[in-house]
Amino acid sequence: MSVDNKERSRTPKKPNPLLLIAGLFFLGIALALLLFGGRLFGENSSADETADFEQIPPLSGVNREGVPLPNSGAPLNVGDMAYDFNLPNTEGNVVALSDFSGKPVIVNFWATWCPPCRHEMPEFQRVYEAHADDDLVILAVNEAEQTEAVTAFFYDEMDFSYTPLLDEEADVGAAYGAVGLPTTFFVDRSGEVTAVHRGGLTNAQIEGYLQEIIP
Repeated sequence: MSVDNKERSRTPKKPNPLLLIAGLFFLGIALALLLFGGRLFGENSSADETADFEQIPPLSGVNREGVPLPNSGAPLNVGDMAYDFNLPNTEGNVVALSDFSGKPVIVNFWATWCPPCRHEMPEFQRVYEAHADDDLVILAVNEAEQTEAVTAFFYDEMDFSYTPLLDEEADVGAAYGAVGLPTTFFVDRSGEVTAVHRGGLTNAQIEGYLQEIIP
């Protein structure tokens, strides 16, 4: 090797300016995600403690049965205001979530063909009776079954006394994010979702969730 070649081999290489620019660019992105990531991706903020139940966001539009459809498609999470809805009961009378302003509400999505649903529903009846003085409301939203099937199971077979509703096109369940059955939402007196439970519930679990909506 010549002397000139040895000298060149000892000379440190200058950094590539394009690599420096790219590094600074990705560093800036990382810092932005770290500082503002929640805002960039629409992270839910906690609900206003003074929110009125009447301000719960309604589902928008209606399907061919007159049932309101989702306004955003975003499933509900803890801290969200529950979507209002209008659904018929087994007698054909329309019931809205906002009818129960100021009351604690359990919204349970279920079906007669769902074994975990059938197993947990007697526990809802026990809780409903135990908290009659607390104005507890339980709305059992059935997914896309015929009125006759719901009536036969709910009243004739089980003799429940809380309220079954018919989500005939499963639109309300989709709006709430009840992708599997059973799924249960606990809604406090202001209309805020305090808990979401996917799967069957025991009596102890229901009572535990009720601590958030019944003082």
